Amino acid sequence: MIKQVQLFLGPSRLRALALLLGVTGLLSLILNAFAGEADWVPTVQMALVLSFLIGSAIIIGGRMRREERLRWLSLFAPSVGALLLGVTLLPQFLLPLVGAAVGWIVAGIFLFRPRMPREYQDAVRHLRKGEHGEAVEAMDRLIAEDPDNEHYYRFRAEVLRLWGKLDRAREDYLKMVEIAPESAVAYNGLAEVCLQSGQFAEARVAAEKAYELAPDAWVTAYNLGMIEDRLQEAEATIEHLGKALELKVPDARHRLLIYLYLTRAYQRTGRVEDAQAALENLKRHKHGLEEWQSLLEYEEAAALRAVLEADIVTAQALVVGKADLQSLS
Repeated sequence: MIKQVQLFLGPSRLRALALLLGVTGLLSLILNAFAGEADWVPTVQMALVLSFLIGSAIIIGGRMRREERLRWLSLFAPSVGALLLGVTLLPQFLLPLVGAAVGWIVAGIFLFRPRMPREYQDAVRHLRKGEHGEAVEAMDRLIAEDPDNEHYYRFRAEVLRLWGKLDRAREDYLKMVEIAPESAVAYNGLAEVCLQSGQFAEARVAAEKAYELAPDAWVTAYNLGMIEDRLQEAEATIEHLGKALELKVPDARHRLLIYLYLTRAYQRTGRVEDAQAALENLKRHKHGLEEWQSLLEYEEAAALRAVLEADIVTAQALVVGKADLQSLS
């Protein structure tokens, strides 16, 4: 959840949110020293809380689509207004106004539930049937109506990748970058599609940007390290894949490949003992092989097979003893 928030906000908005929390929190703590001496302290502290809430809404809302901003504004604006009224003009009714504010938020969650556009539903339905062309056409119509929605470009890019249309998918990720230049998701997608296309140098540039924007997300470090493995940049591979492991990669199949790339990187640098240790870790994750083999059987995994099949074969050979460290290059 934390990683998703970091990816969504980007570093600058995340810093702004942390700064706002720190400033309002510090001021509130300072005011505690005067709590017994001045009647105005609780009012000012409540104003600080409201300032934090409003400031947070502005920071987070700036990353949302217009429809999402309107939805959350409809949800929270009346509640904030009720609290302001209770703090300033009607303090004797503060408690019931707080109750009304909370009640409106609870009711608003159901009243203002987002509805998925029909074209998006059509695209998902076509995708489930393997009808990639029809899914893309549905997203084309949706993007024509809302050309500045980065999420629509992302979904269309993912459909295009499954369809094998990598050049068009790359264009959609570039459009995402144009719309949301602080989106690590956009740069990470661009890195992946360039990797799939064999454009390793361009993939690395995009992956480095994604990692810069979201250094605490394991997937950005993992993708950067995988690309550096392809470029035979062993020290950089070791650095970034080590960082990915520190960030707790959740899936055994990804950890398996990380240890494969680390084994290869250590072998390339002549660090035989480290290579042997990485190989032992790879063998302990051999159940990740079954996950990959099952996943790559699907027709939709054609693009993924093109990128990873050779690595899966190498990992399996190392696990069963048909290959050794000397066979890695």
